[in-house]
Amino acid sequence: MDKKQSIAVLQAYATGLAAQSLQHKVQGKIFASQGLSKLGEKYSGHAAEEMEWVDQFIDRIIDLGGTPEVQSAPAMPVCNDPVEYIKADLEVSHEQVPILQQAVIGLADDFKTYDILRAYALDEEEDMYWSEAQLDLIGKIGLQNWLTKQL
Repeated sequence: MDKKQSIAVLQAYATGLAAQSLQHKVQGKIFASQGLSKLGEKYSGHAAEEMEWVDQFIDRIIDLGGTPEVQSAPAMPVCNDPVEYIKADLEVSHEQVPILQQAVIGLADDFKTYDILRAYALDEEEDMYWSEAQLDLIGKIGLQNWLTKQL
């Protein structure tokens, strides 16, 4: 993949991830306002982590001689129901993780970009597994017990 393609991939992920970070920050505040402080902290921390990835993507775009672009991202839904949000977030992960994995493979000849996106892909897989585990836990211990653990 040439520099222009690497920059385009990085820019696409920086744009999407910045929007997703804001969504997670808002969700974290909503959950915290509902008294679900642990879940609020989880998503607030996740938002900060995502912005760290955006910073890495922007730095790499600059390293490659590109100019990062500030782009609008589509509005994302906000949920008051934590289970519905986890389900929606998991659905996005199930759709996007395979696409991300293919993008990483396509960057194999750009070692530094490959390393950055590979680490990001592993982080996204971990987030996907966390969501799956939470839904599984809800099924095993019941919603009310799970909610109690989020206080």
